[in-house]
Amino acid sequence: ARMSEYVIGLTGGVASGKSALERAFAARGVGVADADVVAREIVEPGQPALTEVVARFGTEMLQPDGRLDRAALRARVFGDQGERRALEAILHPRIRQRMQALCQAAESPYAIATIPLLTEGGGRAAYPWLARILVVDVPRLVQKERLMLRDGIDAALAERMLDAQASRHQRLALADDVVVNDGDIAHLERAVGELDARYRHLATAITEPAR
Repeated sequence: ARMSEYVIGLTGGVASGKSALERAFAARGVGVADADVVAREIVEPGQPALTEVVARFGTEMLQPDGRLDRAALRARVFGDQGERRALEAILHPRIRQRMQALCQAAESPYAIATIPLLTEGGGRAAYPWLARILVVDVPRLVQKERLMLRDGIDAALAERMLDAQASRHQRLALADDVVVNDGDIAHLERAVGELDARYRHLATAITEPAR
């Protein structure tokens, strides 16, 4: 199978519409790997990462059925820098490795790696194999409204969740490409169509040997 060496990192804040973009690329036959999905898969029972989490944080991190108790783990690392770093040291390298493997296995000319916390997680330095970074940008007010609607929360909590993430400015500073997702589906489709054409061109330009 052909390997996809050309990988686009897709990122954006909470409720910015990353999944809508992911779907639009997938509909065009592009291989997509999602860090949130991978993060869940690597801690399934029988996976080495789960064994390490239990070794480091104790069996009380497991539910009776042997699966990871996410709530217990979240409570354990919440607000504790040292514990959170210990957890990240177990999970992050594995997530990055698996994401890269999935992208390379994609049978499209390029692949999309959706990494929600790319800005917070070290940006390009953490993912040197990303050729470009695509940021889904959304006005903060829209983001806040979507978040309140999606999670059924009040404005104050939505504000706190947004403040906990990298700012729009920090994310945009990383971007090679930006799609503004303000809810106009036709605009989103058009933007993805243009990016898809650009990425296919760039991916072939990289892989074709010079004549």
